[in-house]
Amino acid sequence: QVQLVESGGGLVQPGGSLRLSCAASGSIFSLHNMGWYRQPPGKERERVAIITSDGKLIYADSVKDRFTISRDNAKNTVYLQMNSLKPEDTAVYYCNADVSPRRDYTYNYWGQGTQVTVSS
Repeated sequence: QVQLVESGGGLVQPGGSLRLSCAASGSIFSLHNMGWYRQPPGKERERVAIITSDGKLIYADSVKDRFTISRDNAKNTVYLQMNSLKPEDTAVYYCNADVSPRRDYTYNYWGQGTQVTVSS
């Protein structure tokens, strides 16, 4: 079994910053693509950022110049540094990862989500 556990969400004022963390644990042979998605209230889930196993970065246009995704492979952890936050960034943020619990088998996993609220 594999678990993704997120932390770092909370309430922040417009223009502020937060850093989200997501740690993978359990039966992990290897980690592949990891990313962050978000779901604003009343809207569909959308992709925020992806980091591949070889370090390629993909960002949504709405966050490209403000958010930074990174990973620490030794800790099986992916991060999302969020700067210059706007009220429209308010959402539940979900961690996502492609994980091989053993060689030749790869599955996609989701975290439980963490609330980010940007408000004055």
